Amino acid sequence: MTIGGSGMYAITVVLPRVQADFGVGRSDASLPYTYTMIGFGLGGILMGRLSDRFGVMVPVMIGALGLSTGFIAAGNATSLWQFNLAQGLMIGLLGTSATFAPLVADISLWFTRRRGIAVAICISGNYLAGTLWPPVMQHYIDSAGWRQTYIGIGVLCFLSMIPLALLLRPRPPLPELTASGPATGSTARAAGPMATLGLSPGTLMVLLCVAGVACCVAMSMPQVHIVAYCGDLGYGPARGAQMLSLMLGFGIVSRLSFGWISDHIGGLRTLLLGSTLQCIALFMFLPFTGMVSLYLLSAMFGLFQGGIVPAYALIVREHFTPREAGARVGTVLMATLFGMALGGWMSGAIFDLTGSYRAAFVNGIGWNLVNIAIVAALLYRSRLRPAFSG
Repeated sequence: MTIGGSGMYAITVVLPRVQADFGVGRSDASLPYTYTMIGFGLGGILMGRLSDRFGVMVPVMIGALGLSTGFIAAGNATSLWQFNLAQGLMIGLLGTSATFAPLVADISLWFTRRRGIAVAICISGNYLAGTLWPPVMQHYIDSAGWRQTYIGIGVLCFLSMIPLALLLRPRPPLPELTASGPATGSTARAAGPMATLGLSPGTLMVLLCVAGVACCVAMSMPQVHIVAYCGDLGYGPARGAQMLSLMLGFGIVSRLSFGWISDHIGGLRTLLLGSTLQCIALFMFLPFTGMVSLYLLSAMFGLFQGGIVPAYALIVREHFTPREAGARVGTVLMATLFGMALGGWMSGAIFDLTGSYRAAFVNGIGWNLVNIAIVAALLYRSRLRPAFSG
């Protein structure tokens, strides 16, 4: 997941170079990230279904080939549409997606009592990627150029991920995974209304997906634009890359901490806690724009929001059958990635309209409040379980 995460964070680092190289506006330069996240999300469903049927090794193999091909193609792109195609189709849809949702779903099947911390450790690979890749990429971009850096990452993905994928052959020894018959939504209904909080499985999935979009539109503002934001403030993109690395480094701490917390309070309460703290951090970006303040806020934002996405995987495992884990986790994580894609583009468009990121932060806060409202409503329904069971 750490190596595959390069596809998610590379475009945030090269965004200013891509904008200058192709001579486009900030919103157009943000589109490759949007296409990558859309491909990432849709690919999560596809790769999740492949994982449910064939085991996790198959999608990871596909991801290794997709990433290597995509990075090399993007590094050789001569126009923005070619770059967008390589980012969205190869790096997003067939590449990074295979190293996220399938691995999260697979690890959740191996644990019961300590599922929260197990998922948190696994999914921290995504933030470890965000900690390691931005400064490394920035160094090579400054010394060799962004195109050569992209090609080098493509070669690295191929040489490293194929051998690692071969180690992922065993499947979890769960009776549900060997039972005959297709995995459908009827299995969730068989668990009774308690399982889905008195809602139909489809309704609960829709609410979780809307909540995922909302929280990640808010989350994307600092993550996608912090490098460009620092450049606009006169601190330089290298400082922004350091802040992104710091943000995601503290996100690892957050994911491990929230993983432990979720084993004690459950997925819904963990999601509500993380979303509320993220909203507070976003508010703090409005009055503070000094370099030291931004370093501190980057650390605080990472510490507050890192546990949000893993909580969705836990909620799915708490309310749906294991035989549907790959597809349903992939669907909900697709929604969070679509939120990142939408938020990344939206923040760039707002910047082009207003000339600053202040309105973009306010927009993120509004979406964050929508997420809090949905999760609070679901948590309230969970307290009405006696009524559902009666």
